[in-house]
Amino acid sequence: MRGIPPSDETGADQTGADQTGAAGRLMTAARGGDGDAFRALVEPYRRELHVHCYRLLGSVQDAEDLVQETLLAAWRGIGGYEERASLRTWLYRIATNRCLNALRAGARRPPAHAMARVPPSEHAGPSVPASEPVPTPVPAARPARRREEASWLEPYPDVLLDELPDRLPGPESRYETSESVSLAFLAALQRLPARQRAVLVLRDVLGYRAAEVADLLGTTTNAVTMALKRARATLSRELPGPDRESAPLPGSPRERRLVAGFTRAFEAGDVDAIVALLTQDASLTMPPLPLAYRGPDEIRTFLATAALAGGRRYALIPTRANGQPAFGCYLRDPRTPILHAQGVLVLTLAGERVCGLTRFHDNSLLTAFGLPRSLRA
Repeated sequence: MRGIPPSDETGADQTGADQTGAAGRLMTAARGGDGDAFRALVEPYRRELHVHCYRLLGSVQDAEDLVQETLLAAWRGIGGYEERASLRTWLYRIATNRCLNALRAGARRPPAHAMARVPPSEHAGPSVPASEPVPTPVPAARPARRREEASWLEPYPDVLLDELPDRLPGPESRYETSESVSLAFLAALQRLPARQRAVLVLRDVLGYRAAEVADLLGTTTNAVTMALKRARATLSRELPGPDRESAPLPGSPRERRLVAGFTRAFEAGDVDAIVALLTQDASLTMPPLPLAYRGPDEIRTFLATAALAGGRRYALIPTRANGQPAFGCYLRDPRTPILHAQGVLVLTLAGERVCGLTRFHDNSLLTAFGLPRSLRA
C-alpha cells in the first residue's frame, strides 16, 4: 500500500499471526484441561457478558450468578466447541440461553427484604429498619399514586461500566452503550417478554445480524424478525420521545451545576427547590415497589408528606449508576452522630432539569458502589 513502508506491513502481519497463534495455543491447552489457559481465553469477555446478563435480568447479582454459570458451562463444553463462530459469540450464546432459562423458570424473585423493609401501610415513605431510629414518624397522609407493574431492576455501578472493553457494536446496532445501560432503557426492557428482550439486545444493542441471532437462540430468522418488530414497537411507547432534551454530558459543567443544585435542595429538605428542578413530565419510582409518581404535583406531595416529612433530613454521597448521577442516601438522626443507609437514588437528566428520580431502598446495593451501611456525621 502507498505510504506504508513494507516493514510496517510485515510487522502488522506478524503481530496478527502471533496473536492468532497464541489464541490457538491457549485453546489447545484449555481443551486439554488447562484452567489457566481457559481463564486467559474468556477473561476479556467477562465484563461485557456481565452487562449483557444485567440487561436481560435487571439485577447486578443475578447477572454475576449467570456469568459464573456461563463460564462453568463453557469450561465443561470447551471440548465440543467447534469454532464455527467466534469464542465471543459462543459465550454470548451460552449466556443468553442461560438467562432465558432463568427467566422462564421464574428463578428471579424480588428479594424478601426489598419489600419487608417497607411496611405495606407506609409504602409511600422511606424504608427504615426497625433497629434504626427515625427522627419523626411518617404522617398518615399519603399522596395519590399510580400502580404499574413491579420491576426488579437494580442500578449498575459506573465503575463496572468503565471496565467494558472498547469494542464497537456491530453495524446492526441502534443504541450507543450509554443509551443501552440507562435506567429508562433497562426499565423498558423489563416490560418485554423474555425472548423479545433477548432478540432486541442481540440485534439493536450488540449488532448481531438476524441470521446470527436465530442461530444463537435456536430459532428461525423469520421468528427473530417478528420478535424484533414487536419489541421495537413496545420500546417506542415506553422510551422518552425524540423531542425531550438530551442529558448533559457526564461530568460537564451543566451536569455538575444541576447535580449540585439538587443535592443542596434535597439535603436541606427544600421541597419547593427540588420541584423547581423537575421537568413537567418528571417521574419518581421506587423499584421493586409497583408505584409511580408523575409530574411535579404528585412528586411534591410525596416529598412533603412522606420522604421529607417531619423534619427528615438526608446526606447524599455522590456516585454514578447506569451512566447517570446517583447518590448513596443516608438518613440523619438528631439523637446520634450516626447516619443510617437508605439505599441508592439515581437521577435522570434532560437539558437543565431532572426528569426522573429512581429510589432503590435495598441497602445491600451499596456494596457494589463501595459505599458503607452507615456514616458518622
